[in-house]
Amino acid sequence: MLDLFISAFITFFVVIDPPGCAPIYASLTKGATSAQRRNMAIRATAIAAGILFVFALFGEKLLAALHIELDSFRIAGGVMLFLIAIDMVFEKRTERREERAAKIIETPEIEDVSVFPMAMPMIAGPGSIASVMLLMAQNEGIERASIILSALGAVMLLTMLALLAAGPIMRVLGSKAEAVITRLLGVLLGALATQFVIDGLNASFG
Repeated sequence: MLDLFISAFITFFVVIDPPGCAPIYASLTKGATSAQRRNMAIRATAIAAGILFVFALFGEKLLAALHIELDSFRIAGGVMLFLIAIDMVFEKRTERREERAAKIIETPEIEDVSVFPMAMPMIAGPGSIASVMLLMAQNEGIERASIILSALGAVMLLTMLALLAAGPIMRVLGSKAEAVITRLLGVLLGALATQFVIDGLNASFG
């Protein structure tokens, strides 16, 4: 069970990428007070967690209602995660996040960034939704499902802490260290995504 928790934790950590969200959040909330930044960080994490927990618990039923086979979703999710991994290795994902953040900053009437873009799509994006649904589908039973949800909860807590400490983290890490971490996480995510695709193909044609 510990192995399952560690595997799920690593998957969620790599996909959600709390260290990568922190600098974006810091840039989005430059003009906010400390209390405003704290409230938006907590609200963004809570909303994203709610979205992911809903998909974790009811995502499979949604697929059934849409007549989508779970193995097809497993393959599609793996491909999606692999594309995210490629973006992380070549830093395209960070560039897109920064461009999205710049657009929000250029729109002065938008002050609260907790729902958009932080909760969605930066934290609860397609990759994290696909990951939580795939892991829940692969681990049936209340005990194993609770471990997956516990790992998700732990990563969401780390995400909230990263957002709360966004300013200090940026000063400590610096842009070069962040780029190295992002690339390493991208390679790891690529391997996990490949495994998702292999499992889906084996189940479909094995």
